[in-house]
Amino acid sequence: MKKSELKSFLDFKAEQYNTPEFIATDPVQIPHQFSKQEDIEIAGFLTATIAWGNRKSILNNANRLMDLLERSPHDFVINHSEDDLKKMANFVHRTFNGLDLEYFIKALQNIYLRHSGIEKIFSKYAETDNLQPAIHHFKKIFFELPHLSRTEKHVSDPLKNSAAKRINMYLRWMVRKDNCGVDFGLWDTLKPSQLSCPLDVHSGNVARKLNLLKRKQNDAKALQELDTVLRTLDPNDPVKYDFALFGLGVFEKLN
Repeated sequence: MKKSELKSFLDFKAEQYNTPEFIATDPVQIPHQFSKQEDIEIAGFLTATIAWGNRKSILNNANRLMDLLERSPHDFVINHSEDDLKKMANFVHRTFNGLDLEYFIKALQNIYLRHSGIEKIFSKYAETDNLQPAIHHFKKIFFELPHLSRTEKHVSDPLKNSAAKRINMYLRWMVRKDNCGVDFGLWDTLKPSQLSCPLDVHSGNVARKLNLLKRKQNDAKALQELDTVLRTLDPNDPVKYDFALFGLGVFEKLN
């Protein structure tokens, strides 16, 4: 397939799957339950954090998380007491447990009270065409409070060769300007051109099938390789192709 044909094909598939109907099948539906920016940010971050494994389980546990936060994520994060955190003890999603959740709530409170919010951190450390170093700095700030070492594994670090799929997905939700109502585009200080594709098993396999990616591992080097190609197809909105790759892999089984 010629590059022009490949671009036309992927543009078509991105348009096919980047629709409001996509929301009902995706974890992005959780932050869509809210209207206040900080609620969307926090609901999105926590949902993205547990977005691995069975999709039904992800959605069930993300909704349970919102119930634990009393359906007011920002207010709970800012104003919670130690007694409020005791309710988190029995929460489990795969290896993310109640102790991890307790720390995440404390860390988010610290970020909003002392660092002016999540967007401010990413904007401060963003590079012109890349947010991966900003993820690294975000992780350092996120874990600046006393914490269990086990909890650190739940925020990936691209500078340690992680593809950081879940946090790149979160950044897509927050930054990408989406006229179709899926991605929020809340953070005006960052540009969609700086985003990286949320690389996972499905998108990676489809990218290799279409010769967009040669590297076999789904790591930071593979992400850089895929980003480079996708930015030649659309330098202003390269991660719109996440919809195409994901849709082709999950819904059309092109693996």
